[in-house]
Amino acid sequence: MGTFIDIPWQIYANDPMWVPPLRLERRLHFSRFNPFLEHAKWQAWIAYKGKQPVGRISAQVDTLHRQRYGADTGHFGSLECINDSEVFAKLMHTAETWLAERGTRQVTGPFNLSINQECGILIEGFETPPVVMMPHSPKWYGPLLEQCGYQPAKDLLAYWIAVDFEPPRIMRTVIQKFSKQIKLRTLRRDKFSEEMEILRDIFNDAWSENWGFVPFTQSEFAELGNSLRWLVPSEYIQIAEVEGVPVAFMAALPNLNEIFAQLNGNLFPTGWLRLIKQLKSNTVQTARIPLMGVRKQFHNTPLGMALAFTVINAPREIGLVRGIKKVELSWILEDNKPMRSILETIGCQEYKRYRLYKKTL
Repeated sequence: MGTFIDIPWQIYANDPMWVPPLRLERRLHFSRFNPFLEHAKWQAWIAYKGKQPVGRISAQVDTLHRQRYGADTGHFGSLECINDSEVFAKLMHTAETWLAERGTRQVTGPFNLSINQECGILIEGFETPPVVMMPHSPKWYGPLLEQCGYQPAKDLLAYWIAVDFEPPRIMRTVIQKFSKQIKLRTLRRDKFSEEMEILRDIFNDAWSENWGFVPFTQSEFAELGNSLRWLVPSEYIQIAEVEGVPVAFMAALPNLNEIFAQLNGNLFPTGWLRLIKQLKSNTVQTARIPLMGVRKQFHNTPLGMALAFTVINAPREIGLVRGIKKVELSWILEDNKPMRSILETIGCQEYKRYRLYKKTL
């Protein structure tokens, strides 16, 4: 497992944009403690040339995905490889063989390990580093996947915006019009578990008709919340209520990759001190909004637009106070035109594009 986790250090040795993950976090992610494995099976492989590890891959079969999309679905992920078509093809063939033995005909990926975690291959935006919990890729992954018979399935977009943006007139007007109906509040830490369940329920409802959607389980969302509980200020999570009922939310994260880039994957012996010090001193200048949702009943309605504008606008003033200068909103499906329209209305700029691939075995 140590070798499997360390392979990216070789692949990205000459890529100044790559941000090393925390080795401890990766060990937990790929361990039996990952709640994703409560409803999925997986296997991983390492490719060697002689005694030198030169690539890795995983294959996953998710029962929740199969319940929604068919018993012949499966995924690959955790893909890292040197620029060598033979090694790359061998990795893909090995994962495909394992998946086929388990009834898979429709393969999609990469998912590390599910669509609710890191996914996709970077195809545009190589000149900037990834933000927290987003992947980075060499330029050769896409072409080599296509050589192995894979075709594009979906593109995922990341948007970038300065925190001090001037809200456009339509945004101010819509928010003002529904201001008496919408109440915005922060996360209640004294009821943390209950709040996580509220956010999970909104998210699963809001995203239920999106391509590839697989619902967060209670344990998956709780694990996500607990892993970030002490790193994310309460005001970074905003919940919108209508008539006292939570119906929309936004969760932002300080871009921990700004700190991780200095740690080379190691929290010990002094990395954790640096992490805490920089978070407390508000020296992190960028953030990410990874989770946002408006209940489905409000989709394509004026009130729904007001809810979206309200929770998007919330981090602006918070970020200004905490020294945040820019925020990434990610990821957004390329064909999610309503959300893309809202983001582009307020001045967000598309700056990275990730791609998921598919193949019929």
